[in-house]
Amino acid sequence: MPGNSPAASAEREVPAGPDAAGQRALGALTRSAGLARRHWPALTLLAAGLVLRVVAQVSYAPALFYIDTNRYLLNVAQGMDPVGYEGPLRAIAFVGGFAAVAAFQHLLGLAMAVLIYLLVLRRGASRWLGALAIAPLLLDAYQVQIEQMLMPDTLFEALALAGLAVLAWRPEAGWRRAVAAGLILGASATVAQIGEALLLPAVIYLLVTGARWRPAIGRAAALGAAFAVPILAYSAGNYALTGSFFLSHTGVTSLYGRTAAAADCRTLVLPPVERGMCPTPAQQAHGPDWLEYSPRSPIRPYYAGPDRASTDQLITNFGHAVLTQQPLRVLAAYGRDVVKLFEQPRIGNPGDTPISRWQFQTHFPYFPPWSSRHEVRQEMSLYGGGTPAVWHPGAAFLRGYQLSGGYTPGPLFALFTLAGLAGSVLAFFRRRTDPRTRLLARGCLLFFAAAWSVLGVSDLFEFSWRYQLPALVTLAPAGALGLAAVLSLARARSAERG
Repeated sequence: MPGNSPAASAEREVPAGPDAAGQRALGALTRSAGLARRHWPALTLLAAGLVLRVVAQVSYAPALFYIDTNRYLLNVAQGMDPVGYEGPLRAIAFVGGFAAVAAFQHLLGLAMAVLIYLLVLRRGASRWLGALAIAPLLLDAYQVQIEQMLMPDTLFEALALAGLAVLAWRPEAGWRRAVAAGLILGASATVAQIGEALLLPAVIYLLVTGARWRPAIGRAAALGAAFAVPILAYSAGNYALTGSFFLSHTGVTSLYGRTAAAADCRTLVLPPVERGMCPTPAQQAHGPDWLEYSPRSPIRPYYAGPDRASTDQLITNFGHAVLTQQPLRVLAAYGRDVVKLFEQPRIGNPGDTPISRWQFQTHFPYFPPWSSRHEVRQEMSLYGGGTPAVWHPGAAFLRGYQLSGGYTPGPLFALFTLAGLAGSVLAFFRRRTDPRTRLLARGCLLFFAAAWSVLGVSDLFEFSWRYQLPALVTLAPAGALGLAAVLSLARARSAERG
């Protein structure tokens, strides 16, 4: 019969459609297209953020250097700041040069945006609010600039976000997650000492989200113990090398700039040995950063002596005198700095750390007398990379973008703050909110408390736009989660009435 012929059998054995591998490829392509359609706002923002970072990478070769870069490369001013950034910086630079460090930090920036987006969606927010949460991080030119710079800020942001994400990834954080988060958040303090401020928000989150008090207190204690491990290990290593058991001595003296700028030296009662620390009105006009670090600051002569411990004690005593005798002056100065985050347009106020340090330039920037061409070339001679160079078309584009509004607007930060505050309040009303609203509100509480712990403590010492950058990975997600929590509650109440 014709149907049983060898030719007919062979014809039946040949697949009429695509083979299995082709079907799998087609299925994967279809799923990818579906994901792209659903998440196109976030993908568009990621693409724009990638373009900005590529332009920065090629415009400033091999990377941007700052005043403090030589602390991590040449061990200058030992003890001024924790140097947990030094290990990763040197390791990456040894393998691929300074350009590889900048590229790594740009990849961290993109990875942080992806993590925030996934976390916000995992907590139950919409894709549009997820996109809103990552837009500041991806599009803010000040963030792109700090990623291009050989400074610890990007690594600190990544560690802080990773620790918070470990806690918030599931509705309740168990013992293992509490310990893991504590270790990561503690490690962030060895990169930037402000990381110490992250302990309190994490503890509050564990206490609020715990179903029962005893296990919640136990997990909070476990997180606190884990948090201390990296800090104690770093301090012990510092003691073995220098004889000083601390992260840095900056925390001892950094209040000098704040208190000296706010003090009324005409009425301030001081012992004669501390009277020379009082600045003149002209010196006060330069602001806390100048008073803390300038070679012409009134405390510079005190550092000429051989006994650093005695000098630190005198500076601490001066700060204590201002805080106890003139607390309202200090509080007023602090309050003026806190609200600067909401300013629009973004400008440099008199007395602030110069905003130009965090803005792209059309030339390769140096910061004499602290950072000179000679010092930068000395650093580059250790790791290679060629002579610092600027690609002018890219630099001009980045500077124009940044100065024309390429940053997170102050009113948007204000919206994030109000929404984050509202969402955080909802986290305390367990019985009056539905499960979805509680999940959103608790995530909001964690990020909102972390944001204002870091920002608030930073502003205690001085205001700098550099120190406001952690808001992009804490306050922005908090605002998105807070908005989602408020909307979720409104929908739940509407459904109940319906």
